Amino acid sequence: MVKKLEGKVAVVTGASKGIGAAIAQHLAAEGAQVVVNYASSQEGADKTVAAIIAKGGQAIAVKGDVAKAADVAHLFAETRKAYGKLDILVNNAGIYQFSSLEDVTEELFHKQFNTNVLGLLLVTREAVKLFGDQGGSIINISSAVTTLMLPNTVVYTATKGAVDVITGVLAKELGPRKIRVNAINPGMIETEGAQAMGVTSAESDMRKWVENAAPLGRIGQVDDIAPTAVYLASDDSKYMTGETLAISGGMR
Repeated sequence: MVKKLEGKVAVVTGASKGIGAAIAQHLAAEGAQVVVNYASSQEGADKTVAAIIAKGGQAIAVKGDVAKAADVAHLFAETRKAYGKLDILVNNAGIYQFSSLEDVTEELFHKQFNTNVLGLLLVTREAVKLFGDQGGSIINISSAVTTLMLPNTVVYTATKGAVDVITGVLAKELGPRKIRVNAINPGMIETEGAQAMGVTSAESDMRKWVENAAPLGRIGQVDDIAPTAVYLASDDSKYMTGETLAISGGMR
C-alpha cells in the first residue's frame, strides 16, 4: 500500500514530546522523512527519532529555539543538508503560562509571544525558502482557547488568537505559491506539560470541567490530534487552506 506522504520531507517544531512528538511519528508512519526540532530536551527528541526509526522510518533531531533567527536558520540548513527540500512544516513549538490580568508582566508577555508568535513567523519565513515549485503544507498548532476565551489566560489566548489570524493571512499570501496553511486548535490534551501542571489529574477541577462541558465527555490524547496533521499534510486536503480545525471533543 502506498503511504500518503511517501517521499515527502517534514519539519516539526517542538517535537521532543507531547503533540509534536505524536505528529512527527504519525507523519513518519505515512512515509515522510522527519526533522524533529527541540529547544532543550535532547533526550525527548532522541526518543522521538528512535521511535520513528524503530518502525522503519527516517528522522533526525535538530536543536533550535524557534524565537531565535540564527537557530531557525540552522534548523533549515540541517534540513537541507539531510534531505535537500521541504514539503511539510508543523509549527508546534509553543509555551503557555496562565495568569490573571493583575499578574501580567512584560516578561510573561514577551516570553509567550516570542515563542508562540514570533517563533512561528521566523520558522515559516525560513521554511518557505525550501518549498519547491510543487508547494506544500504548513500546519500551525493553535488552541481551542481562542473560542473558549477562558479567564486567567489572557496572554496565552492572545498568542493563539494571533496564530489563527496569521494562518488566514498566510493562506492568502502563500496560496499563489501552492503552499497551503491551516491550523489545528486542540482542546485539553494529556501531554507531559499538562501533567506537570496538574491539570490532567483525576482530581483536577479543570479536567472535571472539560469532562462535563465537552460533548464527548473526556479530555484528549495526543493521538486524537496527530491524524488530523497527517490529513492536512497530505493530498487528501489539497483544496483546503486558511482553515482552523477545532479538535476539542466538541467544546466551543
